[in-house]
Amino acid sequence: MTHDTALAADRLGKKYGRRGDWALRECDLSLPQGRICALVGPNGAGKSTFLALAAGLLRPTEGTLTTPGRALLAYVAQDKPLHPRLSVDDTLRMGRELNPGRWDDALARQVLEGGGFSSRTLVHRLSGGQRTRVALALALGKRPELLLLDEPMADLDPLARRRLMGLLMAEAAENGTTVVMSSHILTELENACDHLLLLHGGRILLDGSIEELLSTHTLLTGPVADLAPHHVVESRTTGRQLTALIRREGPVDGPWETSEPSLEELLLAHLRTTEGVPA
Repeated sequence: MTHDTALAADRLGKKYGRRGDWALRECDLSLPQGRICALVGPNGAGKSTFLALAAGLLRPTEGTLTTPGRALLAYVAQDKPLHPRLSVDDTLRMGRELNPGRWDDALARQVLEGGGFSSRTLVHRLSGGQRTRVALALALGKRPELLLLDEPMADLDPLARRRLMGLLMAEAAENGTTVVMSSHILTELENACDHLLLLHGGRILLDGSIEELLSTHTLLTGPVADLAPHHVVESRTTGRQLTALIRREGPVDGPWETSEPSLEELLLAHLRTTEGVPA
């Protein structure tokens, strides 16, 4: 792991139980610092396992996963595990006392604005969306170098989600924070993220800059023809008409109409194919 790398995996694997299935297997990646990484894949792909490994809550069965020191890392899990008998104020006080010298109380309280609850409210009386605000306030108030988010905005209404996502992205950009965020809301990821990590069946199908991945893939429509030497991610034929998504290996020659795919088209094509294209 180099000084400009925020997260690095080398043949990372995780299996639950001696005879259990592999949740992750042979995962290699190197995420540069300062990237906003979209972690995507179907249910059961290994996203939550990957984030828990990165947070240090699980140990790998094989391989390694290297991150900055634990003091420079924040993790928001899907279930937002907050102490139910603490008030919101007490929860933030705990964050301040556990992170001396790094805690940003003004930022933490900015995340709570508009949540519709008092700082004296006990955590167990909060709604799911309000708990999300408190969990994000704890994470951002810590000023982490690496922020891990597992479906962080799923229980927020669209307006709150947009506001908090904007705040998160602004803070990440200003402080050079690396963010790894899993979500099923692809439009949210496409507007916010600049790096993509696609998991399927516990293995990495794609890992790289979203801009580069989109620019190196092409959607083709036209007569049926040989697509060599390009990697064909997905193709279908209707009569004499071919529609395909390819990963280009040089210029695209032929009588086809071409266009750059959207992030959604790219992801769905790779997930529909059984093996994907080498990342």
